Amino acid sequence: MASATRAGDRSAGTGRITFYVALAVFAQESTWNFYDNRVPELLREHVAGAAVIGLIMGMDNLLGIFIQPYMGNRSDNTRTAWGRRIPYLAVMMPVGAALFLLIPQATSLSWLIVVIFLYALVMNSFKPVSESLMPDFVEPARRSRANAVVKIASALTTIVAALVSLLLVDDHPKLAFAVPAGLMLVAAAVLVWRVRDSRSPAYRAALAEDEAAAVTGARGPDAKVRLRAVVGDLVFAPDRSRLLLIVAVFLFGGAWFASRSLMTPYGVEVLGLSDGEAGGLTLPSGIVFILAALPAALLAERFGRLRVMAAGMTVFCAGTILGAVAQTPAITVVALCVATAGAAGFVINAVVVLWNLAPSSRVLGAYTGLYTVGWASGGFAGPALVGLAVDLTGWHLMLLHIAVLAAVAILPVIRVDRLRRADVSGEGVR
Repeated sequence: MASATRAGDRSAGTGRITFYVALAVFAQESTWNFYDNRVPELLREHVAGAAVIGLIMGMDNLLGIFIQPYMGNRSDNTRTAWGRRIPYLAVMMPVGAALFLLIPQATSLSWLIVVIFLYALVMNSFKPVSESLMPDFVEPARRSRANAVVKIASALTTIVAALVSLLLVDDHPKLAFAVPAGLMLVAAAVLVWRVRDSRSPAYRAALAEDEAAAVTGARGPDAKVRLRAVVGDLVFAPDRSRLLLIVAVFLFGGAWFASRSLMTPYGVEVLGLSDGEAGGLTLPSGIVFILAALPAALLAERFGRLRVMAAGMTVFCAGTILGAVAQTPAITVVALCVATAGAAGFVINAVVVLWNLAPSSRVLGAYTGLYTVGWASGGFAGPALVGLAVDLTGWHLMLLHIAVLAAVAILPVIRVDRLRRADVSGEGVR
């Protein structure tokens, strides 16, 4: 009976922290999605060139590659009565909301760029901090389902951004920015009120490691784990699992982003659709991702995360090959839905595997940032690589090129799975 009670308490605690993290991610991604919808139009009032607008809009991804690992590591090393994550969120989420409100108020290009830069800087700074709350509180075995809920919350923000645009932008373009900003302020207030990550298992484990290191003389009680040391350990450790996993994240991220960002011109060039019709090709698959997220987590807990990741990537390849073979609008939509259902197996579980492979609770935030480095770098390089292949072979082979890139990404996942099977300590990872 006592065991059942403890299990119920753990489940309730997992549910609560999952809700709070999902709320934080939902709020911050609502501003990002609305940012992506509206800021290009604001820039067009000052800049005619699409390339310049694209460069400015891509600035936040570039900032994230450098800032997120640093801020994740910085929060790892923070020790306060409130814990190591909440102090950053208490300050940065309201600042991010304020900067978001200033975006439509900028009347010149120079001021608009300054506000955009500051907004991207602040938002990228606390993104790994908020996402790291989940592995701080949730035990490794249940992280996949918790991450599925967070990803579903993130996916739903596209609907919020669309509704705000539909209901407010035409008549109240500046006021529309207040809705996502208000959501972020509410999320910040709830997190500060309800969450003390000083009570999280990972934070208490980090404190225990600090004390043990101080006793043995390995380092002082206030010594910090530098990001350079975290990266060096990941790159040069005899066990290549963590490095291989980030390579897989980079490769599959490239395939995923190529399948989204290049789909509109593919629809126009190959399927004969208008711009608007081609832009809607990915809408049904977005709904499929929401539906597939939780099953992907439950299957991973039942059969192993690495297995489900590899199987999902294989399904993604099968979907893109189907689209390459039967090039009609209807089949393309079906192919994208199949591919997205498979991609959920990877997207939901990859960061969880990386968290579970982390050598210490002291580096969970840094590992959250390093995952972003792999994913965002893939998002930058993948569309460019597939685009180059399209230039050489034609648009009709685009989906086949994406399938090849995804197939290459399966290889490091299979290798990691074999390494973990050879190591009995890898049971929690698989």
